[in-house]
Amino acid sequence: MKRIVIGILAHVDAGKTTLSEALLYATGSVRKLGRVDHGDAFLDTNTMERQRGITIFTEPAIITTPDLTLTLLDTPGHVDFSAEMERTLAVLDYAILVISGADGIQGHTETLWRLLKRYNVPTFIFINKMDAPAADKTKLLQQLKKRFSDGCVDFTGSHNGTEALADVMEDIAMQSETAMESYLEEGTIPDETIRELIAERALFPCFFGSALKMEGIDEFIAGFEWYVREPEYGGEFGARIYKVSHDSQGNRLTWLKVTGGEFKAKTMLSGAARESIVKAKIGRA
Repeated sequence: MKRIVIGILAHVDAGKTTLSEALLYATGSVRKLGRVDHGDAFLDTNTMERQRGITIFTEPAIITTPDLTLTLLDTPGHVDFSAEMERTLAVLDYAILVISGADGIQGHTETLWRLLKRYNVPTFIFINKMDAPAADKTKLLQQLKKRFSDGCVDFTGSHNGTEALADVMEDIAMQSETAMESYLEEGTIPDETIRELIAERALFPCFFGSALKMEGIDEFIAGFEWYVREPEYGGEFGARIYKVSHDSQGNRLTWLKVTGGEFKAKTMLSGAARESIVKAKIGRA
């Protein structure tokens, strides 16, 4: 089973937390579909978050599918809390960038895109609120290609593998010589090549739907599950810290992603192991 750490990022009000709730509900991680405007979103646990209806702190959740275990990090969307979001980027294997189908690419969305490029995070794009009257799939895809990358390709129906991508195979082939050679010689591109293009940030799968109405969610989960690949880490212990918080008793909690070896409960870190964490933290600060 693949293990992936993903983060969900968006301009405020694009529906980022709503998508997080939809993913949790669709995979059976929660039994009740929470809503930001109702103040009962699973990942908005802080009183201030529920009162203001926005995400302020990065919160984790675990999503499990038949072939994948996801550690999902829901990050703040409001620009005032962007530092909290940026600290999370250093530990992500993949990101989901949420865009409002009603509003298109907004100012902070472009900032997020530049940050994802800086941190070299492979990115899937979910265009939300496609049930809005102003949402136009063709225009949105054109906007993504023009302002972000030609590698933004509609992956609708992609969860069955490359056969379902026949209509956009030429667009995928344009992203690398290897992909083009496969397409010209065989008329298709192997799934593993597509996974490599995504991991190298040459290809950005786009999915359309409505998180609030649970439209396109199952298809997005299936496509994500099919096209991500687990990063390879060495056997030596290493980790990256992305958050420090305190519990209700005032105890300090350090949130980290293990990037090698093992880190079991009650493990005491030696000087060398602690230094590897500090270096990783400083190197991506």
